[in-house]
This record gives sequence, C-alpha cells and structure tokens, in this order.
Amino acid sequence: MKTTTVAITALLAVLSHAAMAAAQTPNLCQPAASNPTSKALLAAAQRQLADSPAPLPHLHTEGTLPNQGIRAQSIAAEKDWPLMRQAALAWRISGDPRYLKQVDDYLAAWADVYQPDFNPIDETNLDMLITAYALTADHLRLETRAASRRLISTLGNGYIAQIQQFHGQKKGTQTNNWQSHRVKLVSVAAAALGDPAMLEHAHQLFKQQVADNILPDGSVTDFEDRDALHYVVYDLEPLVQAALAAKPYGGDWLNLKAKGASLAAALDWLVPYATGQRSHQEFVHTHVQFDKDRAAVGEAGYSGTWQPNSSATLFWLAAQLDVRYLPTATQLAAHPSDWISACYLK
Repeated sequence: MKTTTVAITALLAVLSHAAMAAAQTPNLCQPAASNPTSKALLAAAQRQLADSPAPLPHLHTEGTLPNQGIRAQSIAAEKDWPLMRQAALAWRISGDPRYLKQVDDYLAAWADVYQPDFNPIDETNLDMLITAYALTADHLRLETRAASRRLISTLGNGYIAQIQQFHGQKKGTQTNNWQSHRVKLVSVAAAALGDPAMLEHAHQLFKQQVADNILPDGSVTDFEDRDALHYVVYDLEPLVQAALAAKPYGGDWLNLKAKGASLAAALDWLVPYATGQRSHQEFVHTHVQFDKDRAAVGEAGYSGTWQPNSSATLFWLAAQLDVRYLPTATQLAAHPSDWISACYLK
C-alpha cells in the first residue's frame, strides 16, 4: 500500500508538471525535457541529491588572494547556489519531487542564515539562488516561499538604497563592473518577485549604467582602467543577465540607448576579439594594484594573451537576446553550459 501511495504521489507531481509554467512569474528560462542536454543535467542533479546545504551568514572573496580571510570557506559555501539552480531545472524538466524538496531545503537554509553585506562582487552569484526560487516559487512550502521572498526583496531593495546613497557621484566602483553586478542583482530580484516598482528602479539603474560605463564607441570604462578584456566580459555579462530578466516583461534593454551608448554596441565592440580577428595582452597597463598582485601569485587569466573562449557564456546569453550573436557563441563553444541549454534551448 505504501509503495502504491508513493507511486501515485510521484505520478501526480509529474501530471501537474505541464501546468507549472503558467503559475510562474514571466521568465525566459523555460526548461523542457526535449532539450538536448536534459539527460546530462538530470544525471548531474541525481549525483548531488544526497548533498546538504552549508550556508554561511557572511561571505567574502572580493579583493582576496588564495588562503586569505574566509575566501576558501566562502567559495565552498557558494557551491550551494549552482546546485540549487541545477535542482530547480531538474525538477522543471522531470517533475521529480525529490529535486523540488532539495531546492526547498536549500532555500530555507540560506534564507534562515544568510545576512546580505551588499558587496556585489561577493554576492553576484546569488542570481543562481534567485533563479532557483523563480523556477519553483509557487510549489515551495509556504514558509520557504515567504522566507525566500524576504531575502530576495532585502537584496533588491538594499542594493537600490546603496546606489541612492552615491548621490550622483561618478567614480570607481559606483560606475564600473561593481555597478553592473548591482544592476543585475536588482533586475533578477525584481523579475523573480514580479515586483513592478523594483523592476522600474532596475530599468532606470540599467539605463544610467549604460550611460556611465559604456562609451559611444562601445568600449567600457573597465577596459580603460584595467587594460583587460577579462573585465570587459565581467562587466557586460551581468548587464546581459539583467536584460534577459527584463525581456519577459517587455523590455528591450539590449538596444536601449543612453548618451549614444548601448549594451549591443559594447557586445559588438568585443566581437572582433572574441572571433580572433584581434588579440589583446591582458593587464599590461592596469591602474589597479590588485591585478598586479594576482599576476604575481600566478592566478590564471591575469597576464598573457586574452583567451576568447572565456567569453563563451557571455555570447551564448547574448544570443538569447539577439540571434546575431549566435555565430560568435558557437565559434567560442559548440554548445553552451548545461544550465543555459536547459533554460533557453529546445
């Protein structure tokens, strides 16, 4: 009898699976079992079903070298976030309630323990946690859903408040890649919560960042400061993710213009480097001492010739906004990461 009950419960979960998308907030990420990488993603999720969350109240990796501070502990704890996203995708693909339970358990653990510090470099990958919530929100336990919404709302509104404290100053981390990551976190939070007021804030912040960070020729201020395409990618990827979050709500942030600049123009500026038509020696004239310190201890990517394949994720995400970036994406990587494929490819 017990076996029959379990089987019926699992069957009902699968049968309700087709109705899930309608209940979710608008999201371009729509996993489907027909996706070519769904089997690989499900296999990876299966291997991690027995894992348990390991949240920390605070994380810090920004500005640290290996073995400094709580860097190692933070990196270990952050592994929970892609696992959450993977489990959420696996649940949406399969309808298997074990994956939903895992997402619920992880979200509940992090919402209970984590205290945002509003350092966008430390917290940028929380977009994975937010995506996990967005994909499962209406099927979580009520207490988990409420706690997750509080955490995500605290993040989104906290970053808005932090930006407002800049009082229009235009220097350093108020306009460079740090601000791009703030804008991303506000945007994905607003989209996941279905919060129109927060999304309008995100729209205005995105437009201002385009004006402040992207020059009319398409280059970005981070390139001027760091002399590194590494930071061009690190600056543009969160802006592309913000544009993807806004697109289901009717926003075309890719082509939004501010002071003659646009995200599309910045991507176009990078394309010749990504396709190998141009090359660049990284960090040769950087103005930031930390870049020199990382090169000195041998951290990969902080000296030598820029590797175009490091922009594969950027261009695969950009291709979901405009297919004209697909040839560049496929040249860099024949297939995207499993999570991108699961979200966007059918």
